[in-house]
Amino acid sequence: MLCRLGGRWLQPLPVVRLGARGPQFAPAPPGGGKCTALPAWAVASVSAVGAGGWYKDLASSAPVQGVEELLLGAHSATGLPWWGSILLTTVALRGAVTLPLAAYQHYILAKVENLQPEIKNIARHLNQEVAVRANQLGWSKRVARLTYLKNMRRHVSELYVRDNCHPFKATVLVWIQLPMWIFMSVALRNFSTGATHSEAGFSVREQLATGGALWFPDLTALDSTWILPVSLGVINLLIVEIFALQKIRMSRFQAYATHFVRAVSVLMIPIAATVPSSIVLYWLCSSFMGLSQNLLLRSPRFRRLCRIPLTRGESDTPYKDLFAAFYAKFISRK
Repeated sequence: MLCRLGGRWLQPLPVVRLGARGPQFAPAPPGGGKCTALPAWAVASVSAVGAGGWYKDLASSAPVQGVEELLLGAHSATGLPWWGSILLTTVALRGAVTLPLAAYQHYILAKVENLQPEIKNIARHLNQEVAVRANQLGWSKRVARLTYLKNMRRHVSELYVRDNCHPFKATVLVWIQLPMWIFMSVALRNFSTGATHSEAGFSVREQLATGGALWFPDLTALDSTWILPVSLGVINLLIVEIFALQKIRMSRFQAYATHFVRAVSVLMIPIAATVPSSIVLYWLCSSFMGLSQNLLLRSPRFRRLCRIPLTRGESDTPYKDLFAAFYAKFISRK
């Protein structure tokens, strides 16, 4: 049998040696102007950072100052009130940066999904070859298992290199989006408390104090109605549930990760209720754009436009299927 397989799946093996071998925001600024009430724990936590703490280094870092200049430039160029400038800047950043990265993420994941039949075929042949070799050489079950895993990893790695689709590339969205989210949040916190290092100083805070709309006219104050925080939590939970509905059978790790993100989405509601409305408005707009991008990337036409490969699991009617799954899980369930 080894002659027939020709050693295709199993490399000549060397001698196997087995031996013992986890938000802090500043308090209201001093001086004139309307004072923004922050909870005592938030004031204490910011004070604990100290004059030379890591948060001060972050708040005065070059990326945060760059975001401040970006926000000021957008506000000056458009002439919009500050709530409109925050929304416009968020939409522009999400559209220009995270949407292409999200499309690239789906491109990589689609290629990885299309490799699964080939990977299963290799696994089947390799398992047979290792079993024959283990029987001939008298390997223990542990040696046979280690040999199988070592050769399987090598074959899978070769497939990823061949198709240029290593799954780690799909994480590039996280490495860009998370810092961007942090820098924007800290920049808006600087504006809301007058701690900005730009020349605008407290004048921006005064503009934010009158630059809101509807029930949040003061963007430096907390949203006492909790409408923004609750809306943020609802949208984040919708994103999580859409992901969960896409997975027919989730692994144990995926299930635990989904529950964790659900908990974080709920926890963000009270956190958002303790920060200035300008930050919550940004978080809400960012999450809404994330939800919109998630739905857009389910469209077969948009996926072909982004050259995302067709997969066996892709549906021709994704929105109808999503509504049916949502209805079956949350509405028709008795």
